[in-house]
Amino acid sequence: MAETPYAPSRIRALPSWLLGRAAARGHRLVADALAAEGMRMMHHAVLSGVAELGPVSQAELGRTLGIDPKDMVAIVNDLQKDGLVTRTPDPKDRRKNAIEISADGRRRLRRTQQLGDEANAELTAALTPDEREQLIALLTRIALPAE
Repeated sequence: MAETPYAPSRIRALPSWLLGRAAARGHRLVADALAAEGMRMMHHAVLSGVAELGPVSQAELGRTLGIDPKDMVAIVNDLQKDGLVTRTPDPKDRRKNAIEISADGRRRLRRTQQLGDEANAELTAALTPDEREQLIALLTRIALPAE
């Protein structure tokens, strides 16, 4: 586990500093959990996006997830090589490929979602269930103020 860098007490009391530290810890926990299944976080995000949006064009998927097109090509190539997604001609536009999750992809996604849930449970282990719900509600208001 990475050591928390020194910060003066005034800074350690700021919500922005605390949110950053919590996010870094959460990122580590989830990344480590997904790595146990041989999955990187961006690959998991893309696989989740394909499961939710698919069949979807690679370009649309990249725009929706905010992933650079060159990075998206590499991630989809990796997922296809592992048999987790398929590329087929898009029925709406034959010049494009539609990306769809495979049966193996659905199985892997269920496992990685479970691992992510366990990592998030570890992140919030010091909280009661009601406190977890409250934390999620408060973080949502902070992260997505217009929604």
